[in-house]
Amino acid sequence: MDNASKKPGMLTAPLARLRQKETVLTCRDGKARHLLHVLPAGSEWHDAPDHEAALAALERRGKEAGDLGKQPLVLELPGGCLSSWVRLDEKKSAFAWHGALRLALKPLLDEHPGEVRIALHGADTFRARAGKAAAYVAWLNGAILPNWKSGKAPVALERIVLHGIAGLDLKREQALAEGNTLCRALTLLPPNVLTPATYRERIRALARDAGWGIEEYDLKRLRKLKAGAFLAVARGSGHEDAAIVRLTHRGQGARGKGRSHLALVGKGICFDTGGHNLKPARYMNNMHDDMNGSAVALGILLAATRMNLPVNLEVWLAIAQNHLSPEAYTQNEVVAALNGTTIEIVHTDAEGRMVLADTLALAAKEKPEAIIDFATLTGSMAVALGERMSGVISNRDGLAASAVAAGQASGERVVAFPMPEDYDEALDSTVADVKQCTLDGEADHILAARFLNRFVDDTPWLHVDLSASRCKGGLGGAGSDITGFGVGLGLELLSALVSNPGNAGAPTPPSDGD
Repeated sequence: MDNASKKPGMLTAPLARLRQKETVLTCRDGKARHLLHVLPAGSEWHDAPDHEAALAALERRGKEAGDLGKQPLVLELPGGCLSSWVRLDEKKSAFAWHGALRLALKPLLDEHPGEVRIALHGADTFRARAGKAAAYVAWLNGAILPNWKSGKAPVALERIVLHGIAGLDLKREQALAEGNTLCRALTLLPPNVLTPATYRERIRALARDAGWGIEEYDLKRLRKLKAGAFLAVARGSGHEDAAIVRLTHRGQGARGKGRSHLALVGKGICFDTGGHNLKPARYMNNMHDDMNGSAVALGILLAATRMNLPVNLEVWLAIAQNHLSPEAYTQNEVVAALNGTTIEIVHTDAEGRMVLADTLALAAKEKPEAIIDFATLTGSMAVALGERMSGVISNRDGLAASAVAAGQASGERVVAFPMPEDYDEALDSTVADVKQCTLDGEADHILAARFLNRFVDDTPWLHVDLSASRCKGGLGGAGSDITGFGVGLGLELLSALVSNPGNAGAPTPPSDGD
């Protein structure tokens, strides 16, 4: 059994301990069994021990030193040391560095070593950047994620030793790796393990461990609040365990100590059948991933807490299942959301925007300075971008631009889409204030954003549609199919908003989409 099923608050093994040494390392001294050499592009190799063997191996394969920027060299050296060699171009992006380091570390970590040593070469500035990136990627891929395979359990990476640098501050990278690993561990849990009831139990344990405030809006309370959009989806499950969970964290030195500063919202559909508009098997597979947005929000909250980021955070998690039953909601129903908006149901598989509508309305009532929501929301975003990037849409141009910049800095790339007002015409209803969606599916990522925009008042709001939540073979620094995408983006964006609150921007003027 995985460790996640034994103790709800402890979802992953602790990250590997880290040591830093200024000394140069050679495989021949007998200390290293798994060694990564990280070199800057275009540099000489003379300061790298065993460089003659590496150059000879490249020559034998008909390659040159510059080719290590495209594909790492894996070489077994005398003394039983498995080494991997990679060159990083200082002009390349964080995404490119993370991907190259992931590929270079993979053959070492595939042997599940207790220790990995990383030798940094080049100028001091390069070593500092490379040390941060390499430690982060090693932490991500050295952690053991939940699995239920029989036989001996794999060994987690216990120690990372950086050679060629000392005194490097890695608090941010460690916090980010812990948050990303939490996100991936939660998302990997199968639907019979992670139900709304057990998910809420795990969140309570996490809140106790991290010192977060917690408030649960169960179905009884949501009925009193007339949260009809959320309740329509929850009706399909007879377990009565759906809820909106609110977590609060007051950062040290945060402005506005009496109120929330920023709000995160996450979609937490533990399994999505599609309801009466039942998904075919191909599209229902992996629908336990549909709670990934809530896991991203939890990962960001954990990372911000570990970093003592000076921000007051409220995190709202919409936790439910979209099941098929005689009580499940149907097409052509009209329901009233918490803010009074009446909604005509068009398709029961558009449940994400329904649970988010009432959750966003609750978050907006607290008057945060900005709301950021994370959701595996629309297939059309995946069609537009594939699984290697995600899309963002905002009611503030400045906030969307900040998100794109945060994506570049964090290595989690996003593309900003517009949401012109005239798209509302597609959602006009003859019997309610708004249609939930259309049956055409065209530009549904924009229509979903236009729908959700009705529930945030005039609060600066950013919607992150997580088309990159799952990428076969891994993405960026993460080698697992579940990527944890959004945790790095969100933490980077929070840091930018804390440093410059004006980045949320003034209201976006009406646009014709040109």
